[in-house]
Amino acid sequence: MDKLVYTAATGLKAHMAAQAAIANNMANASTTGFRADRVVFDRIELKGGGQQIEARAPTSEEITDADRAPGAIQQTGRPLDVAMAGDAWLAVQAADGSEAYTRRGDLEIAPSGVLQTGDGHIVMGSSGPITLPPASAISIGGDGSISIIPVGGDATQTQVVDKLKLVSPKGTATLKGLDNLLRVKGGGVLPENLDANVIGGALEGSNVNMTQSLVDMIENQRSYEVTANLMKTAKDMDEGGASLMRLPS
Repeated sequence: MDKLVYTAATGLKAHMAAQAAIANNMANASTTGFRADRVVFDRIELKGGGQQIEARAPTSEEITDADRAPGAIQQTGRPLDVAMAGDAWLAVQAADGSEAYTRRGDLEIAPSGVLQTGDGHIVMGSSGPITLPPASAISIGGDGSISIIPVGGDATQTQVVDKLKLVSPKGTATLKGLDNLLRVKGGGVLPENLDANVIGGALEGSNVNMTQSLVDMIENQRSYEVTANLMKTAKDMDEGGASLMRLPS
């Protein structure tokens, strides 16, 4: 009987985690470069010498799988906006200082001159974080090269100061973190893909399908109710068995 209860409890916790992932996807339906979380049910721990099964939601340090389908490309005309073409990803510095990868291309220059994404991650270049000198104009080429016209300089003479580090995860085991950044499974970094390209003056939108997310939410809720009924059935069976074993007074 205990095993039946543990199984039902595991299912309830898994469905709660799934509902949280679906809600997170829907909340980020308009977030630039967002990759929808995939609902997975493999976060199971064995406790009590293998007799107790416990499912849990991932913590902030753990990683989840994601839908790798591309989002829609939208033209913005802004010089610092770039959309990664094909399977290219942009290398950035994560909050813990490690290298990670994103499809978010709404770039901006911090007061210190550091180039960063719209969510504050420092953009990596060929030799490290990109810092730009004061310039009257900035442009990003199709290969990711960053050109500027220095303040007071000749408008016809541009200077290439750095190049976006673009990578391809193809052939490498990668997983998406809860911060929406891609990382190499087990650690490490991806090599620069010199053939990768970007689309200037454009942004890639979220790949969340709201219609499918609503369907997933309804299906998950119904499945949750079925699992909850399983716990009620286990309780009724336990009470029935206890009444049979009870000696008459």
